[in-house]
Amino acid sequence: MPLALLALAISAFGIGTTEFVMMGLLPNVANDLGTSVPTAGYLVSAYAIGVVVGAPLLTALGSRIPRKRMLVLLMGLFTVGNLASALAPTFGLLAAGRVLAGLPHGAFFGVGAVVAARLVDEGRQARAVATMFLGLTVANIVGVPVGTLLGQQLGWRATFLVVTGIGVLAMAALARLVPHMPLDERAGLGRELRALGNRQVLLGLLTAVFGFAGVFAVYSYLASMMTEVTGLAETSVTVVLALFGTGMTLGALVAGPLTDRALRPTLYGSLGALAVILVVFDFTVHVTWAALVTVVLLGAVGFMTTTPLQMLVMNKAQQAPTLASASNHSAFNLANAGGAWLGGAAIAAGWGWTSPTLVGAVLAVLGLGIAAVAGVLDRDGGASGASGASGRSRVVARSSDPVRTEWVG
Repeated sequence: MPLALLALAISAFGIGTTEFVMMGLLPNVANDLGTSVPTAGYLVSAYAIGVVVGAPLLTALGSRIPRKRMLVLLMGLFTVGNLASALAPTFGLLAAGRVLAGLPHGAFFGVGAVVAARLVDEGRQARAVATMFLGLTVANIVGVPVGTLLGQQLGWRATFLVVTGIGVLAMAALARLVPHMPLDERAGLGRELRALGNRQVLLGLLTAVFGFAGVFAVYSYLASMMTEVTGLAETSVTVVLALFGTGMTLGALVAGPLTDRALRPTLYGSLGALAVILVVFDFTVHVTWAALVTVVLLGAVGFMTTTPLQMLVMNKAQQAPTLASASNHSAFNLANAGGAWLGGAAIAAGWGWTSPTLVGAVLAVLGLGIAAVAGVLDRDGGASGASGASGRSRVVARSSDPVRTEWVG
């Protein structure tokens, strides 16, 4: 794999750390800034708002900027947002810093996925995209636990200062390792918007919203489920989250080769497995060893959905994939917010701490249904859907057409 993928993975590691570490730092932030933990929880939402807004906005604004320069600029904005968070004297300014740090998230992964696909030969594009996402999954194994521990020992500001340093390192790696990629002369916002309006792209985004919401319906309340139902000590929560991150990493490693071989079957299989694992978790959560094994499996099958969904929207957007690729991350963050809300609503309704597992299973089935409908429409679409349900994607690079997607039956 090219070294440029390492630069993308380092960037993804920093982004993943700052996205999820706030969940472990909420008590520290609340105590330091004189607010309650539930109020501090809005800082998680602030980052998500930045992602949802920034993905299409920054991608549109940067549609005429060469991709390498765009990646460095986006990582620069990410770094500034984390530095602002570290230095914020008030809760309001910290929330603003979180929004600022979240703005480049979706756009970076959108552009980065297109760049990763162009760095490798035909038939290895999904593996390249999955390699970039490995930085995100490793962040949940290493970055989030270490960042949480650092914040507990030295203060939450120290955590964001370290992430700022990771951002600077990532900028240097991107500038040094990512090759220059000239833009297509026809590239522009209008072309990207037309590609985003493709029916298959929209169905892919809708699949991400519902399918991935099943993961966050449970992940958002995983700590409470493991302490209240499984009976683990609060000090063990970090280990549980690291196990989930380990599963995510395994899922990313498996998803890349499988997606290169058969995109839609990988998507169907991962969503179906996600629904099954969520139902199983409703039973295994009562037994410690079984619950921990299920947490790993949940992380694996949940993250297995991301690579085929990313490749699907990129492929179906064809010659203007960047905005669609970035919008996919807005869809994932809508899934984050929606899944957490529905899981919390089930608990608030008195259905019990394990009720988010069944809510998540229903959401995963809905995502699978949308994906299946999209597959049928694609198969019946004649030449545009020649791949059918089992086709493989390839991204062909040319000097006048940086990313062109073809389908091989």
